[in-house]
Amino acid sequence: MVNTYATTETVNSEAKETAFVLWFDEVGISDIPSVGGKNASLGEMIRELASQGVNVPNGFATTAYAYRYFIESAGLEKKLRELFADLDVEDMPNLRQRGKQARSLILDTPFPPELEAAITSAYKKLCERYSTDGDFCNQFGEEYKEECKRYSNDVDVAVRSSATAEDLPDASFAGQQETYLNVYGEEGVLESCHKCFASIFTDRAISYRTIKNFDHFNVALSVGVQKMVRSDLACSGVMFSIDTETGFKNAALVTGAYGLGENVVQGTVNPDEYFVFKPTLLQGFRPILEKRLGSKELKMVYDIGGSKLTKNISVPQSERDKYCINDDEILQLAKWACIIENHYSQVRGTYTPMDIEWAKDGITGQLFIVQARPETVQSQKSASVLRNFKLLGTSKVLSRGRAVGEMIGQGKARVILDVHKIDEFQAGEVLVTNKTDPDWEPIMKKSSAIVTNAGGRTCHAAIIAREMGIPAIVGCGDATSVIKNGQEITVSSSEGEEGRVYEGLVPFEIQETVLDNLPKTRTKILMNVGNPEEAFGLSSIPCDGVGLARLEFIIANHIKAHPLALLKFDQLEDELAKREIAEMTKIYDHKPDFFVDKLAHGIGMIAAAFYPNPVIVRMSDFKSNEYANLLGGRQFEPKEENPMIGWRGASRYYDPNYREAYGLECVALKRVRDEMGLTNVTPMIPFCRTPDEGRKVLAEMEKHGLKRGVNGLEVYVMCELPSNVIFADEFAAVFDGFSIGSNDLTQLTLGLDRDSALVAHIFDERNEAVRRMVTIAIKAAKKYGRKIGICGQAPSDYPEFARFLVELGIDSISLNPDSVIKTILDIGKMEEAGTLLDEVMDVAKAK
Repeated sequence: MVNTYATTETVNSEAKETAFVLWFDEVGISDIPSVGGKNASLGEMIRELASQGVNVPNGFATTAYAYRYFIESAGLEKKLRELFADLDVEDMPNLRQRGKQARSLILDTPFPPELEAAITSAYKKLCERYSTDGDFCNQFGEEYKEECKRYSNDVDVAVRSSATAEDLPDASFAGQQETYLNVYGEEGVLESCHKCFASIFTDRAISYRTIKNFDHFNVALSVGVQKMVRSDLACSGVMFSIDTETGFKNAALVTGAYGLGENVVQGTVNPDEYFVFKPTLLQGFRPILEKRLGSKELKMVYDIGGSKLTKNISVPQSERDKYCINDDEILQLAKWACIIENHYSQVRGTYTPMDIEWAKDGITGQLFIVQARPETVQSQKSASVLRNFKLLGTSKVLSRGRAVGEMIGQGKARVILDVHKIDEFQAGEVLVTNKTDPDWEPIMKKSSAIVTNAGGRTCHAAIIAREMGIPAIVGCGDATSVIKNGQEITVSSSEGEEGRVYEGLVPFEIQETVLDNLPKTRTKILMNVGNPEEAFGLSSIPCDGVGLARLEFIIANHIKAHPLALLKFDQLEDELAKREIAEMTKIYDHKPDFFVDKLAHGIGMIAAAFYPNPVIVRMSDFKSNEYANLLGGRQFEPKEENPMIGWRGASRYYDPNYREAYGLECVALKRVRDEMGLTNVTPMIPFCRTPDEGRKVLAEMEKHGLKRGVNGLEVYVMCELPSNVIFADEFAAVFDGFSIGSNDLTQLTLGLDRDSALVAHIFDERNEAVRRMVTIAIKAAKKYGRKIGICGQAPSDYPEFARFLVELGIDSISLNPDSVIKTILDIGKMEEAGTLLDEVMDVAKAK
């Protein structure tokens, strides 16, 4: 077992100032000027968070004093200043030439003997502290046995650069300097440290410091030498304690892939992604909101017996089709993210979301944190201004991938596959490439958008795009082959988690809304949310919760298969549908689990986004013709002449031909409430024709552990049929609340099909007959002590209809997202005017 916290040396502050080497557990966050952000953070976690179970591999750091001692004793500063006198970072050849000359100056200058001795001595002590496991040499086979003997005495380490200006809350210098993995032996450590010193003048570092207005000679370079975690035999990744795209603070994003972590950081692979909800995690629940399987084609491993320190090898398909870590490990990492975020927030005196690298040791099975730094994008955004990008048209979609930045950018595509050709790039173009690393940064800042074949939302391209405020789409797979050089394209990352590259210059607009001083209305203003991928972003719009979350969107877009086709997969007659379902569900032994997982994750994302405010989830309300269009659906659906008023909603849930499928919905909902701890979810039953139907549905729900009153469960009913209004008293005895569905209530009150163009001109929720039905429903709900709201389209389309509802005393109005703020302002004025009128009347009565 690795002894993670072995060192006992202490050093006083005076000695620190002239030390060449400091151990991680001798430094903390206050020592950034001495050992840089990366090493100071490692020391801070080892010293302060070990008691809370956070594992961090030990090691040592060369100091800023050591770097300056080297530079000054060799007289390098004068030479370097002369070299940079005519530096122009906008001129690629000039930047390359100056960078190469600066690095050569440092590499051609030997370390002072005293610095070399200090590094060598510290490495020897590290070797004494970490004895190698006997299994290590055996796992590679006989052909590598001689090669492995080197590890008997020499510990494998990671040698990482840590600049004294990096990992600041408003700038991330991560990746600007070099990192070397699987370094062993005194000679190897000294050589890697020397290369790290030289890497303070990489082209990308020079360019980045210039952009951020940092003086090249005010920044020093510390080198961290840290015991390697054998993630080459397991997996590793990056996690954020905040949603990287929306700034949603209550979710941790964990990404992971097989092998050493460089592939995830650099975007070489598309990793697995996991979202965990922090508030209920800390309450003891297991709130994994989302799990996305990445392709994980490559893994970086030790190059035992080879000419390099590491190499990439292919991952077998059977491993790609599995998540690289299990649920317990996902939750453990998320807990550590919470602990680290909380600690740094306390230290800094302000909320500090964190960007964290983790690794799993393939020998011991232990998880480790190997880096942590403040997140530098979402934490710097203003919370008082809501900025939305919206496409005003559409076009052919050329490529799809993971959306980064919630923005839209456009221009001519510049397809570049070789970093040595970046000088071809022109300002304002869209960079299209396989992947990026810090060497690409000089042109990334000039681009209007970035599109890559590889990478996940925590890769280099994604991080830099966010920091520079430009949209990106990563992990497209085919971008460089389907997008032509010079082609005009629009890059949209504003439509949820999937980013799209459109052909041509599609018009768009930017909407900015100042959120300060919005009135607090007596009437609850809720939001209609269908797409779980948009939930985190929509939660930044001020509202009191969700009045309508429709399962149909999740089923149609994320599940795509008919629930009975999953339950009766072996009986499927449609071979094409059967093959598609088999591919979608390949990681599931029991195919109905796919339905439950996807549905629970979709509901969970929406519920978490608005927690602890109420989220009313309407159970499935597809018509038979819509169900038939799902994969495998035609085999299980009847052909109805008028599906709109046929076998839909409540009538399905207790029917022997469908109740098993409805059971899957109930299992998913129970998981969200009981396992994830999201008890703010309230199920709502649609198209319930009679109170007796309502009782039958509740009985079905009880069979699956969903009983009214248990664990605070309430069940609402849609008020969308004339019978719901007429029998409001009896429905009030069955359900806990009502939500008016103005669309169906209008068509059934007026006796028309809202999908028929022939009578569409008659459809109007403001019709007096509909208004009277709404009035009766609200009064009845109030009389019988039941909550009542509205989730139909009318309040979003017609402000006067919203005012009419407020006058009736409705409890809540649920609106489309784009109508929320203007309705809050409108109702706020109305309620204020009403209050003033009441005060005037009270005064008049008193007189």
